[in-house]
Amino acid sequence: MPRLINDKSPARPHHVVVLAYDGLCTFEFGIAVEMFGLSRPEVANWYSFCVCSAEKKPVTAVGGIRVETAGGLELLAKADTIVIPGWKKPYQPPSPSLIRALGAAHERGARLVSICVGSFVLGALGVLDGKRATTHWRFIEELSARFPRILVEPDVLYIDEGKVLTSAGSAAGIDLCLHVIRKDFGAVIANQVARRAVVPPHREGGQAQFIDKPVGEEAHPWLSHLLAWAHKHLHTRLSINGMADELHTSKRTLCRRFTETTGMSPLEWITSLRVRRAKDLLETTTLSIEEVAEQCGFGSSAVLRHHFRARVQLSPALYRDRFHRRPAPFRSL
Repeated sequence: MPRLINDKSPARPHHVVVLAYDGLCTFEFGIAVEMFGLSRPEVANWYSFCVCSAEKKPVTAVGGIRVETAGGLELLAKADTIVIPGWKKPYQPPSPSLIRALGAAHERGARLVSICVGSFVLGALGVLDGKRATTHWRFIEELSARFPRILVEPDVLYIDEGKVLTSAGSAAGIDLCLHVIRKDFGAVIANQVARRAVVPPHREGGQAQFIDKPVGEEAHPWLSHLLAWAHKHLHTRLSINGMADELHTSKRTLCRRFTETTGMSPLEWITSLRVRRAKDLLETTTLSIEEVAEQCGFGSSAVLRHHFRARVQLSPALYRDRFHRRPAPFRSL
């Protein structure tokens, strides 16, 4: 199998450790294994991976599954990233030994990633104080009440605060893990992982987490059509009137239906698509910033910089400096 060589690959594989515990949330755990634990020999310096136990014994998972891990909390000492896939119950505090091990790992620079109610463990650890965070929408109020120093955001899929990342309900963990892979390996490899998992390659973290109706399914063929049309015309001057004309509906009806279905306005959605395309072009091409702005439909580099900074917290030039991947050579294993 050919091997994809990344010009910014680390000297050694980034080590991911997933926490297992009695009452393990099986779906959230499976997400972490799928995203980080599968062998990907086509990618140079892919993650190394193991599972550790919060208890000194094999643990049980939802569905009657029994999980025997490679070791206990001592494995966190060598982790670069620690994933907390849900938690037993939001109101059940983590053990002092777990708090100590996570705290020590975080102090030496380990990245902490929580899926769903795993955010309650990070809240108890104190690493979310003064930071933005999210969790499953059913437990948003409880997270705010128990940890009032956390800036809880209810209407997002995931939040990246650098060394601490949180996601909303279960499936949003997929989006967060792909976001992490995108940060570590770039858009090309993240999209490759998404294709293998048969999931959308990238959803922005700010997208509403509790959408009443699924996007793009047969119940909403108009939205699937609009998405394809918008991608094709993203470099042009798109307007709400133009989108409404494409769907043969009124501007007012389009805005109402769009917000009900996606949780954002049509123009916010178009801007998010443009920023996403700009990320891809900055990572995978050598186009100038002005050319990227034109291809994404921003019209000028100044407009691109404004929207890019607002959503990514980096300038386009700095983002390219950090994440640009030259076309990768191939070699045989």
